[in-house]
Amino acid sequence: MSFISGPIWPDNDSSLLMVIITTIAATVGVLSLMRRYLWPTHPSIMPNPLVTLIPHLSNKQLNALDYKPDYFPGARDVKTPYGSIRVYEWGPSTGPKVLFIHGITTSCQSLSKLAHALVDEKGCRVMLFDLFGRGFSDGVGDLPHDARLYTSQMLFALASSPLSWTGTDTRLRLVGYSLGGGIAIHFAAALPELVSELVLLAPSGLIRPANFGRLISFAYTSGLVPDRLLAAVTRSKLQQPISATALDNPITASLTEAIDPTAPPPPSLSPPPLEKTVIRHVRWMLSHHAGFVLAFMRCIRDAPLVGQEAAWRQLAARKRGTTTIILARSDKVVDPNDYAVDALTLVGGQDHVKWVVVPGGHDFPMTYDRETLDEIYSVWGW
Repeated sequence: MSFISGPIWPDNDSSLLMVIITTIAATVGVLSLMRRYLWPTHPSIMPNPLVTLIPHLSNKQLNALDYKPDYFPGARDVKTPYGSIRVYEWGPSTGPKVLFIHGITTSCQSLSKLAHALVDEKGCRVMLFDLFGRGFSDGVGDLPHDARLYTSQMLFALASSPLSWTGTDTRLRLVGYSLGGGIAIHFAAALPELVSELVLLAPSGLIRPANFGRLISFAYTSGLVPDRLLAAVTRSKLQQPISATALDNPITASLTEAIDPTAPPPPSLSPPPLEKTVIRHVRWMLSHHAGFVLAFMRCIRDAPLVGQEAAWRQLAARKRGTTTIILARSDKVVDPNDYAVDALTLVGGQDHVKWVVVPGGHDFPMTYDRETLDEIYSVWGW
């Protein structure tokens, strides 16, 4: 005997059910399309301009570039599972080995004055490379841009050298600037036996979150703001004239290697030519490097910019006098007064590390390179 004596759904209810099903299907379809558009899936490797643009330029166009493929001697492209890395290495093969790590928005071009001086004046063997998503290194689209990614990139760059940069008999000197300083701290903490001398130039890691602003922090770290919208905002901000007034322009000013209009001009150069070319190249990457904007956004979310007290405490375990922290008096990004309060105790105090404040703003490795070099030479006994 059946307990169902009529249709499960009356005709009017069936019509209602079809409307509900159709509405749900349409809503799911629209949301799926919106998600694909607003939160796109990025390729694991985002080719750099050496692949996508440079082969199509005329000699005249190549010569007009601010950052050319042969900007430094000893250029090579290193293939890795994450993409290609642009590495430069030159100087006497028997000289002291110095590895440089640059900041969040520039290529390694920003450290050119320091690198050339170490080779020309002190006979060093130097290595620089473009972080993923900058310069002529590929972008990484499917991974967090955190300290693990960038320390791995450092090891790939080192392993690509024809010379030995690792081992107990070949310890290197490591110089990190801004974000590069934050990365260098993690590298030195993970592999202390590889780093004989650590120099941190306005290092990230302990920037106070309030300097970013609550809205900016939420937009970049919550994951709720669509990537495509955030990328458009980021691109617009980075196209604007770069300044270091962090509260006025927290996206660029808090996180870029920027001109500081409040700092006194360096002797005889205002502004220096290197500064101009670096800023122009940032804007060039916005148009011609597919991985640049995403790398910037992922770094703000994942890279060692804030809250890195645990990593900084490990600097206190390094041998006394082998860590140098150089800050700039007018820096609005890595504020020397904030860092004196927040960082000195963590690293063991001024008896354990060399703590120096030089003139200039956050861009001092470019604008006050001589003063920076003098401090480096002094702590290295040169």
